[in-house]
Parts: sequence; C-alpha cells; structure tokens
Amino acid sequence: MTTTTAPAPRPPSGIPPARRNTFRSLQRLYPYAQPALPRLYLGMVAALLAGLVALAIPQVLAWLVDGPLSGVGRGSASQIWPAVWIVLALGVVEAIMIALRRWFVLTPGTHIEARMRNHLYARLQDLPVSFHDRWPSGQLLSRAVSDLNLIRRWVSFGLVLLVVNFLTIVVGVAILLWMHWLLGVIFVVCSIPIWIYGYVFEEKYSVIARRSQDQAGDLATAVEESVHGIRVLKAFGRGSFALKNFASQAESLRGTEIEKARAIAGIWLWLLLVPDVAFALCLVAGVWLTSQGDLSGGELLAFFATATVLRFPVESIGFLLSMTFDARTATDRFFDILDTPNEITDPEHPATLVAPLGRLAFDNVHFRYPDSPERFPDLLNGIDLVLEPGETMALVGLTGSGKSTLTALTTRLYDVTAGAVTLDGVDVRALTREELRRHLAMAFEDATLFSASVRDNVLLGRADLAEASPEADAALAQALQIAQAGFVHDLPLGVDTLVGEEGMSLSGGQRQRLALARAVAARPAVLILDDPLSALDVNTESLVENALREVLVDTTALIVAHRPSTVMLADRVALLENGRITAVGTHSELLRASPHYTFVISSLEDEERRESNRAEEAL
Repeated sequence: MTTTTAPAPRPPSGIPPARRNTFRSLQRLYPYAQPALPRLYLGMVAALLAGLVALAIPQVLAWLVDGPLSGVGRGSASQIWPAVWIVLALGVVEAIMIALRRWFVLTPGTHIEARMRNHLYARLQDLPVSFHDRWPSGQLLSRAVSDLNLIRRWVSFGLVLLVVNFLTIVVGVAILLWMHWLLGVIFVVCSIPIWIYGYVFEEKYSVIARRSQDQAGDLATAVEESVHGIRVLKAFGRGSFALKNFASQAESLRGTEIEKARAIAGIWLWLLLVPDVAFALCLVAGVWLTSQGDLSGGELLAFFATATVLRFPVESIGFLLSMTFDARTATDRFFDILDTPNEITDPEHPATLVAPLGRLAFDNVHFRYPDSPERFPDLLNGIDLVLEPGETMALVGLTGSGKSTLTALTTRLYDVTAGAVTLDGVDVRALTREELRRHLAMAFEDATLFSASVRDNVLLGRADLAEASPEADAALAQALQIAQAGFVHDLPLGVDTLVGEEGMSLSGGQRQRLALARAVAARPAVLILDDPLSALDVNTESLVENALREVLVDTTALIVAHRPSTVMLADRVALLENGRITAVGTHSELLRASPHYTFVISSLEDEERRESNRAEEAL
C-alpha cells in the first residue's frame, strides 16, 4: 500500500508530437463515429435550419416596421397580423428544429461511447502484464469513464453546435454585409480579436486540460489504493496520513481547475466585451446612416435583431472551444492506451497442440524486466530445466531468486528475453495465447477472486462449462473437494453465493483454496502452482496435498515451494540460484549433494516453525 501516487506514464501517441493538433487528434475518433454520422449530420442540418429560421425573423420585422407599422392610422393595421403569424410560425419551426437536433444526436453519442469503452476494455485485456505493472489503475479507470463520458458529450453537443454556430455566424455576417456593408465591416473587424485570442487560448488551455485530467486520474488511483488497503491503514492507524496525502493531491487538482477557470474566464471576457463594443459602434454608425437616409428604421432594427441572433453563437464559442480542447485531451489520453505497443502477441501462423502430453522445457531461458536498468544482470540467466509428462517438479530458492517470474514465463504473462519455453517441443510463442492458456493453468500465492459467485470463480477457466449442467456440477464438486473448499456449502447460497469484490468477504486461506480449485477445474496439461498453500494451516495443507497427489498423477506440475511439506509433493526438486538451475534431483539427493539446497530447506523449516508457533499462540 503506497500513500503517494506516481505520475501517470505518458506513452507517445501514434501522431508525432510536432504534428499533433486539435483537428488531427479528434480526427482519430472517425472510425468510432462513422456509424453514427448520418444521425449527426441530420442533427447538424436541423440545428442549422433552426439558426437560419432565427436569422429570417429580423427580415420579417424589418418589413413589418417599414411597411404596415409605418402606415398605422391610414387603414394599414390589418396588414400587421400576417407578419405576426409569420413570426409565430418561424418560432414554432425553430423550436421543432431544436427538438429534432437533440433527438438526432443524443443516441449516437452513447453508441460511440460504448464502442470506445468496449474497445478500450478489450485492449486492456490484450496488453501484457508489464503494461499493467507500469500504469496506475486510477489512470486507466479515469480514461474508461470520465474521458469517454466527456467525448460523448462533445460529440453529441459540442461538435454539432460548434459546426452549426460557425456556419450560422458566417451566414449571419453575410446578411449583415448585405444589409449594409459599413455596419457589416464594423461587426467583422470587431470580431477579429476573438479569433486571435481563440488561437492563444487553444495553446494555453490544452496544456492545462491535460494536466487536470491526469491529476484526476492520479486522484482516482489514490482513492482506489486507500479503499483496497483500508485494512492496512486501519491496522496501523494511518488513516489521517493517507488523508493528508489525498488532500494534497486534491489541492493540486483544485489549483489546476482554478487555472482552467481563469483561462475560460479570459476568453469569456473577450466574448462578452467585443460584441458589446461592436454593438455600440454599429449603433452610432447606424443612427448616423439612418439620419442620412442611407438606412431605414426597419433595416436598422433588422440589423440589430440579426446581430442579437448572432450573439449566442459568438458567445458560445468560449465554452464550445473549452469543451473541444477537453475532448481533444480526452482523445489523446484514450489513444495513449491504444497506441501502446503490445510485445506479447499471437503468431501470424500459429501452431496447434491437439492433445498435449505436458512436456514442459526451459531451454537456456534468460529474462529481465522491461524497466530494469541495463547495469543490472538478467534475473534469469540461462535456465535449463525439463519436466516430463506427468512429473511434479518443485522449484525452490531464496526469496527474490526469480521463482515466480519463471512460472510466469510459461503462460506468457511475460516473454523470455532469450532462449525458449516449450510445451511438447513447441515454443510457447508459436501458439496463440488462448490455446496456450487452455493447456496451462496457474494458481497464485496472492489469490484474486472476482465479484461473482463461487461457481463462476471456480469454473472461470472452463468456457465449455459456462452453462449450468451435470458436467459443470461434477467438475465444480471435484475441484472444491481437491482444494478442501467444502466451506462454500456453508455460505448463505452455497456455490451461488457472491464472494464480493476480490473475495475480501473470505479469509486468505479460503481465497487460496478457491483459486486452487479454479486451477484444478481447468484440467490443464500443465499445472503451475506459485505457492498456493501459504495461507493454509498445517492440517488443511496436509489434506489439500493428499488430494493433489491424485490429480498430479497424470498432470505435469511445476510448484513453487515455500514449505518443506510442499517439496514432499514433488517427484523431483529444482534449485534456483543466481538466475540458474544449479541442481535437480529428489529431495534426499539434493540434501546430500547441495549445501545451498540444505541452507534453503533449513530456512523454510525455520519459517514454518515460526508460523506454527504463531498459530499456536493465537489459539
């Protein structure tokens, strides 16, 4: 449990940094938005028609002022009503178009978000373990939820209004120039500072927006770590310390959000000030032109009514630009994940094992972690080891010698740096990951369960038993019996009881037994056990080991042993020392021939005695 959160990694995007801009970033959303484009286009058309109808109303008012209203008292009052009905009709049409715009665009946005979220989740499942080792989970969560939600709102609202308001401004300015060129030029010239500041705003706001979203991801990581580590924090009385660190991160995020607000306030200053200045100058010029007879009262009214219609599109540029730049940042963060190269992939022409025998071999295997400094030697430095079909091999070594890492290479959680791991003579890299992991199953010391029923957790590796059936029930019962997990029948709903998030409603030993049952239920050709019995008491461990002997008769097994009793399960023992296998033989042979093995076993016996004493004291 860490109390501080490291900054999120910043992998390079698929677009070179020097060429990246808002348009190029948002253009990458096209594949996800393509199915929704027809409805988005219809929404834009509806919104544009609403804007054009709004621009038509001032022209009716101009005709009304210069026509019927100028003749009131001379029998022309009856001509007012047609204009009133026209304005009413135009208002109704505008309202209908706005309603249609919302109807057209809301649903496609949710579909785009769903496609992106599904693609992101699939990518996270496909990326190697080394990626998840580097990335804080809060950063991934914020991208999958907050960023995609922001993109949806921009597509459904920001994009449509940005395009439509821009076109409305263009059409409106053309109408203003048509009504009187001088007033139109004044209005256009006064708007130039807005576009200049908009360019500056993009450069400034994009940086702040990215920092804000990254800090939000870091804050989500801090919350998640605190929730998962709540037992540790409470046990050590460090809740206030965690709160202090959280408050510090929250304060940093607050400062960034204030900086964002200031940037938005800056552009709003121009968006509110410039139109008012333009209105004042146009009013002075308009009154003068009217006094000179170059402009009628109705035309002057229509000009300002048209300018008023344009006021919302102009003022909306501020929040639409900020929303667009937020969406650009969210898009960049989304593609940070998708652009991450995957070093562990399926071969172009995969091999196939129809009925694997289970011969597992390590041929001159070298491995170093991707982020390991170059000056450090390989963690595994030339491993040579062969497990014959049906053989049980125990792997022993001092803490940190690389035992768990070696087992992870078998299922390609990591790939070897050099050498090869083979299954029945076939390099595991020549198999698809799905097929490889169908033939090999792992049980880890740190047992992870999912928020699902006991049944679903145990049968996770049996896609053929996804549906309830007598075969599924039999496989479940056998796996639970071997793992000595009969306690599940005492749970409120038996095997259909939900175990809760990460199985925290169960004890450590119960979680380990269910994880072991999951590995056994997969019925693999090769079973990899990374000290899966460490949380069990001596009596339960003995029962599990006796049951495992029945399973391991015809299954190849590689067991990482941290207890002498676990070593007794094995046909042979391999000693891992300084990155190499330095001795292989039976337990008794190695005790006679290897002083280092004797030292390792003595260390394990001492630790086992200490655990036994602690258990007795607790009783």
